[in-house]
Amino acid sequence: MMNWEKLLLPKGLHAAEADQQRSQFEKDYDRIIFSAPFRNLQDKTQVFPLPEDDFVHTRLTHSLEVSSVGRSLGKSAGKFLLEKYPALSARNLQPFDIGGIVAAASLAHDIGNPPFGHAGEEAISDFFKFNPLGQKWKGQCGERDWNDLISFEGNAQGFRMLVDKKNGIFISPPSLAAFTKYPRASWSRPGDAKRRSQKKFGFFTGNLNEYTILAEMMGIPRIADACWLRHPLAFLVEAADDICYSIIDLEDGCTLGLVALERTIDLLAAIVGERFDPEKLQKYDNDRQKLAIMRAMAINQLIQETSIVFENLEPQLLSGEFDQALTDIIPSAGALKDITDLSVRKIYRSQPVLEKEAAGYQVLEGLLETFAGALYAYHFQKESFSGHHKSILRLLPSSHGLREKQDASTIIRNLLDFISGMTDKYALSLYRRVKGIALPGH
Repeated sequence: MMNWEKLLLPKGLHAAEADQQRSQFEKDYDRIIFSAPFRNLQDKTQVFPLPEDDFVHTRLTHSLEVSSVGRSLGKSAGKFLLEKYPALSARNLQPFDIGGIVAAASLAHDIGNPPFGHAGEEAISDFFKFNPLGQKWKGQCGERDWNDLISFEGNAQGFRMLVDKKNGIFISPPSLAAFTKYPRASWSRPGDAKRRSQKKFGFFTGNLNEYTILAEMMGIPRIADACWLRHPLAFLVEAADDICYSIIDLEDGCTLGLVALERTIDLLAAIVGERFDPEKLQKYDNDRQKLAIMRAMAINQLIQETSIVFENLEPQLLSGEFDQALTDIIPSAGALKDITDLSVRKIYRSQPVLEKEAAGYQVLEGLLETFAGALYAYHFQKESFSGHHKSILRLLPSSHGLREKQDASTIIRNLLDFISGMTDKYALSLYRRVKGIALPGH
């Protein structure tokens, strides 16, 4: 059974005193928002390629919205926990502290996503699985590191970016644990595959030690080799993300004409319930205003429902008995499923989205062929290292140490730091230049 005092204030961490301007969790939030990886999210696609006429969400605007919803969920949970456990109040914790943890973890939740989102993750994984240049690295890497490469995961990349010894953002242990929605290694074999927290993996083999120390510090139980229970607040981070992408992707799809306004309002009205007043809504002439009002009401309803479910299940969250998405069991779960089903048909499989994914896949595969091929020749096949390879390596940033003598897993992981950290536009521009499709300055 986990303990909230250790989960929120592990040894060495203290709640803010009255005379302090910022709590530790507010510092976490500020460190993330001022970091270069977070700033790069402004040019990473959420779902749609950025159109010229209509505003749709980027990874950055999505992350800000998820953080806002996460803060509300966390503050509600904090009020409940402080009333239930007086010892937390005695440690000077306030509801906004728990809100701050969830807000910071939510803000960072997409920070490890490569360019072009899930298509980018797939392109990286497939490069090592199927591309002859990628396959060359298999003989140089250990089995566990290779397993990380053939199943590249943005969540694990995000964890790496937060704890990296040279360039990490270094948030507090509670925020880092709440960020880690999938606390296992890629090669771990959890006993119960139905557990939501084991759906993906949350850290690479090279970061196993960091997570092990984190889990021990916070009293998070291990349930299998390299596999732990979730920090209970990670369920709120996941719920904030689920709420936002369900509702906001639908709104963007309507804005771009992929889903009819009437159908969108019907779907959101199923969540809003009795508070939905169609006559009042018709008084607004602007469709965007109608959408904005329905979106706000739906998100507010989902926050309330999720907060109640969290409170009811809090003992099972501490024991690890409950391991599902909170939004799967709220009263509006059926309405959310209807939105997801429609989004898959009308939005995620729409022509603009599929074209973006196809292009993004090709761009990342091309960049990996170029740079991973040159690095392999430089480090492991000197007889084939050419002048062209030398020119390619000069394009790599010196800060990643890619030309230094290191083991293969470190070299390729540093290359993936470089590539996954790119914005969509920079990745496309660099791809065109190294492939000779465009010359510098054109």
